[in-house]
Amino acid sequence: MLQHQSSSATKSAPSSIGLEVVRRRGADGRIPVRTLDRGASSSAAAAEPTGYPGGPYDTSLLVKYEHHVARHIWFGEERGPKKELKVAGHGLKLNSRVPLALPPQMESWVSRSGLASLQRTSLNKIDTNLVSAFVERWHLETSSFHMPFGEMSITLDDVACLLHLPIRGIFWSPQDVTEELAVELAVDYLGVSQSQAQSHVRSCRGSYYKLEWLYDIFVHHRAASSWAYATRAYLLMLVGSTIFADKTFTLVEARYLLLFRDLDGCSGYSWGAAALVTLYRYLGDASMYSCKQLGGYPTLLQCWIHEYFPTVGKRGENWNPAGNCGLPRAMRWSYRQGVLKVDDL
Repeated sequence: MLQHQSSSATKSAPSSIGLEVVRRRGADGRIPVRTLDRGASSSAAAAEPTGYPGGPYDTSLLVKYEHHVARHIWFGEERGPKKELKVAGHGLKLNSRVPLALPPQMESWVSRSGLASLQRTSLNKIDTNLVSAFVERWHLETSSFHMPFGEMSITLDDVACLLHLPIRGIFWSPQDVTEELAVELAVDYLGVSQSQAQSHVRSCRGSYYKLEWLYDIFVHHRAASSWAYATRAYLLMLVGSTIFADKTFTLVEARYLLLFRDLDGCSGYSWGAAALVTLYRYLGDASMYSCKQLGGYPTLLQCWIHEYFPTVGKRGENWNPAGNCGLPRAMRWSYRQGVLKVDDL
């Protein structure tokens, strides 16, 4: 509202100058755009802020703020009884599924693919409170965390340093596939029978493969020395447990198998860019009040937090950086049980 020098000035001022603007908050907490009253100047309307209390006044950029979790938290509305998101890391599963050494025939393909570092970078457990607190500051429209001191975001350079994934190359996002095509892909590139593939895809209720099923295929073909089939199943299970993990926490989209049709050409992809775009997409979803869980690779997010906010959360160190400069930096950190909850953070 317009500010006045003193109460006496307010009383003596003409109505066209000493107009007092009364703003009323709507049921959703939003301050509606005020229409001009008779006798009010256009400058008075221009000075009148619109938007959300505790949030942006200019809503032309953050157009989805009405559904953002921060707006609801401002009025004391949490996501639910559990304030933290449901976040699943596959670190413990990968420890049991990733062998200490692959057969030489497979190791050659995995090394050239650019994905070998993902075998060892996953945290065994995720600090869901820490991750949830940062998600509440993420905004879909700017792809950044809105912090008290400004904006920050995870960059391609961060992905390269933390995960050692290539950030140059072809950025190709495979198109969605039908269930029928998912069956054909499994038959052609995973070496399973038509009936087995049909039964499995039907049980997934969509164009997906179960991570456990892919691991079983990998074990079967490795024993049978069917190296190409074993490598595709292994790599698809690996990315489905890390950079392409979805919110089911047990499935991977069948369309990603298209990336492994040519095992010799996997090295040409910008895996780091794909990992970052996937995480951005899931962060945007999770920043909405209605979303209760986070997909993508939470290890990437949590290790980024450890790097840039060393006094926030609790962490352990696995090695001395000076003696392990050739390893992905995500391998430096380990999970430690924190004492702070989401609202404390």
